Amino acid sequence: MNRQTLSLIAGATALAAVTGFATLSAPDASGDATTTKAAAQLPVQRTSLLCPQPSTSDIAETAYTSFTPVTDGAGDDGSAQLVAAGADSTDTGTGDKDTDKDTDKGEDGGKGTAAKPVVEVKEPGKPVAGSTDGGDSPALIGTAEGRFAPGWTVQETTEVAAGTGRGLLGVNCAAPDTEFWFPGASTATGRTDYVHLVNPDDSAAVVDIELYGKDGELKSTVGDGITVQPRSGEPVLLSTLATAKEAGLTVHVNVRSGRVAAAVQALDDKLGGDWLSAAADPAGTLVLPGIPKDATSVTLVAYAPGETDADLKLRLASPSGAITPAGNETLHVKGGMTASADLGDITRGEPGSLILTPTDQSVPVVAALRVVRGKGDNQETAFIPATRPVGARATVTDNRAKGTTLALTAPTGAAEVEVTASAGSGGGKPVTKTFTIKAGTTQNVEMPAPGGLKGTYALTVETTSGGPVYASRLLESRLDNVPAFTIQTLPDDRGTVAVPEARQDLSIMQR
Repeated sequence: MNRQTLSLIAGATALAAVTGFATLSAPDASGDATTTKAAAQLPVQRTSLLCPQPSTSDIAETAYTSFTPVTDGAGDDGSAQLVAAGADSTDTGTGDKDTDKDTDKGEDGGKGTAAKPVVEVKEPGKPVAGSTDGGDSPALIGTAEGRFAPGWTVQETTEVAAGTGRGLLGVNCAAPDTEFWFPGASTATGRTDYVHLVNPDDSAAVVDIELYGKDGELKSTVGDGITVQPRSGEPVLLSTLATAKEAGLTVHVNVRSGRVAAAVQALDDKLGGDWLSAAADPAGTLVLPGIPKDATSVTLVAYAPGETDADLKLRLASPSGAITPAGNETLHVKGGMTASADLGDITRGEPGSLILTPTDQSVPVVAALRVVRGKGDNQETAFIPATRPVGARATVTDNRAKGTTLALTAPTGAAEVEVTASAGSGGGKPVTKTFTIKAGTTQNVEMPAPGGLKGTYALTVETTSGGPVYASRLLESRLDNVPAFTIQTLPDDRGTVAVPEARQDLSIMQR
């Protein structure tokens, strides 16, 4: 036995004496009682959320609503707060694509930020609201730990009464990641679109932004190697990245180093504006839930990464079942190019959800809808990106006594969901109801507001049985004669993580 081997054994033995070894129980080939138990689903310990700069308009009015649902086994300690980007921090956390919700177990977490929080949650199950006015509000960086981390959700809602992009703009503050897709952006005349990047960490992030139109990638070198300074937000005007004036673009944000959160702010001179959140990862089948029943114009934008063409079948899940929209039965998407389809007033007075499936070969695509309500000079725009299913649980905040509509769709099989309206930010008692969604249908649920509601409340949807459920929330208000609105999807909050059972096994030193 050589000296190097002896040194390794000695070091390992010393480590075992101090900490022990954790190993996974391997399945026994005979199938006896020593087989591995299923991994336990435990609450996450830490969640990071980032909110983009809300507006540059002097007349903007922005509300922030923060909420954590009650989660069994989440413990008694923790905190959740949002601070302005650029504020001092003693711990920003680390993470990658699989742990952006910081699902590592057994860590002490950070000590919080030194700056005064803009919004701070006091207890799970009750939303907290904050507000800011004008165009100088910065991006926000948020961290939740302990009992406040599982399912933590923050909504940024901005009302702009006049000017480019006037209307109601809403976005769910997002976890940092390394790649984002935004089908539905534009550099066309009359549109002013920004990609907002927020870096939560103490080191700079380097980002590439690529634009793909109907003929492929738009030529540009300006979008390569964009630096986002530590703990800061960076809005990037799309029209500065390419000279082409083109509607129906797909924006690809790829992070070379570090991590960021990203969202597109789409502002139109005549049709209002809203935030376009990142679409679900490329997949062969996509669901875009909750097209309003009074939509006057719906446009589908899809992009196929790579070189393989995608042929998609379009179906509308209506309240009575799935139907094929006349004149828009299929969509051909060339590889590496963006395709658009004008679906008109596809819902015809009933709520619906668009389901995209492959006609033959399954090719991954990304997709989003641009939805317009109103007529003439009184039109307003929102977006519905393809989204993940509700899964175990999903939450949306900043719901109000009037103007809140929750849409649920079960594209492949009947499902049962439990919907809870939380206590209000200023008071009230939570309410829970159970709904059954038939296969292939979309249902606008009649969810009562909390009893004695004061302020805003959160809606939490939990799948209790059946097939996958997809959801979105429409929030609307009136700005003079403009039907101002915004739509947010409800993907699984990933508030729990699978943790395999582990045991000490000192015999590993003899193997």
